Amino acid sequence: MNFIKTFGAGCLIAGALSIASCSRTVTRIDNNQQIDISGGWNNTDSRLVAEEMTSTILSADWLSNHLQEKAGKKPTVIVGMVQNKTHEHIDAETFTKDVERAFINTQKVRLVQGGKKREELRGEKADQQTNASVSTMKKFGLENGADYILQGSLNSIVDAHKKQKVVAYQVNLELTNIETNEVVWIGEKKITKYVKN
Repeated sequence: MNFIKTFGAGCLIAGALSIASCSRTVTRIDNNQQIDISGGWNNTDSRLVAEEMTSTILSADWLSNHLQEKAGKKPTVIVGMVQNKTHEHIDAETFTKDVERAFINTQKVRLVQGGKKREELRGEKADQQTNASVSTMKKFGLENGADYILQGSLNSIVDAHKKQKVVAYQVNLELTNIETNEVVWIGEKKITKYVKN
């Protein structure tokens, strides 16, 4: 009988310790704090690359040329597709949103919606033609047409041996004049990470 009580108590203690050791701690951190856990592409990489590349785009000659040709009128830019060609699953939309935010924060270009969001806006406009009052209805054919489209890709190269690896990320972006198809700016940014397990 004592053996059963002792065994039962031991099981209870072991179970409690097991549950306690599996508990998780979550701590909120500053979004600008740089933390690398896996060594993979993360939100810090996305934000820093977007800010640096946007700064480079806006300091290039194409912008001053446009302003001169268009009597100081800001260019209208649409951010197109940025393809993920890396070895990781990366949501490229997070990166494109960082680029769009950086563009808007500078106030040097006008930004228009593209892709699915543009289609949703056009759907809303179509719905208003039937369901909104004439005084509040938004008309078709009044969108700001983009002068330039920004497109690109995220790429990676992995060099690994045993418990070490080097991951090199390269972001390539191109800005193209939509009317003439002329590429007015090409840029790249590389990030290399050494990971040791």
